[in-house]
Amino acid sequence: MTTKSTSEKSERAGCGCGPACCTPAAGAGGTQNADIREQIRDGYAKIARDGSWSAFQAAGAKEKAGGCCTPSAGGGCCGPATFTPEQLAQAIGYGGDDLAAMPEGANMGLSCGNPTAIASLKAGEVVLDLGSGGGFDCFVAGPKVGASGRVIGVDMTPDMITKARRNTAMYRERTGLENVEFRLGEIENLPVADGGVDVVISNCVLNLSPDKARVWREIGRVLRPGGRVAVSDLALLRPLPEAVRADVEALVGCIAGAVLVEEVRGAMQAAGLTDIALTPKPEYIAAMTNWEDPLYRKIVESLPAGTSPADYITSLDITARKAG
Repeated sequence: MTTKSTSEKSERAGCGCGPACCTPAAGAGGTQNADIREQIRDGYAKIARDGSWSAFQAAGAKEKAGGCCTPSAGGGCCGPATFTPEQLAQAIGYGGDDLAAMPEGANMGLSCGNPTAIASLKAGEVVLDLGSGGGFDCFVAGPKVGASGRVIGVDMTPDMITKARRNTAMYRERTGLENVEFRLGEIENLPVADGGVDVVISNCVLNLSPDKARVWREIGRVLRPGGRVAVSDLALLRPLPEAVRADVEALVGCIAGAVLVEEVRGAMQAAGLTDIALTPKPEYIAAMTNWEDPLYRKIVESLPAGTSPADYITSLDITARKAG
């Protein structure tokens, strides 16, 4: 299949600012799953090359051509981020020891929670990270499962896989462990055998999938009987305005693809998971709003007067088990 370049997509949309700002062309009809994946893959490839979510936003200022950014905008569509990936990680619960041991560049500020904190990882377990990016949570999980354990990261973006594999050398040097690997693949079609995983983790990624029910079925397939889920993701407390849902930057930032909390529960139940617990964690939304992240500033502008992102969006700790 031939795919359009980012510049062709920008010209078609009449935007001229690159993947950080542009929306699909008006009148193009419903976006197909393949098109959504391509938009997300393009965005995350650029994040991998830029080095972080905040750098991706700032780089948008250099690409803009006046199509959707105001002349006063300092980066992305609305200005540069005012926090570092390390500050975000600390705000959502990562410990100083985990961050100090992290390979440089593995933390790109893409987290909305800390799934390893709710996973109760044990030595010898096999862990699968969906949407592993630069390897951040894999490198946190590796020392917890130890030399007898194994961590597999799966990501659909070649640039992310390349970055993660490059980071692995530093991980081995700092920990002495060779228990982390990365595989290219889509989370709807996991390159993992049936029933071989003890714990599935994921961090702000499931919302990116245009077929979330299939992702949950895949999670059920790869988990061993009694295996468990520990996921941090974004969910909706009520439906978002269409202006937010149509924004590609909001999609890459995991927001436009979010579904209602009870939809998450229903998809998990349909996949055969039990002991489901969905715990709202408002710290992430509060941090992004208070720090005036450019994407969240855009969202505020699209919301009804008197409301805030926290009225619509929550970070969610998701835990469950596969029946034994």
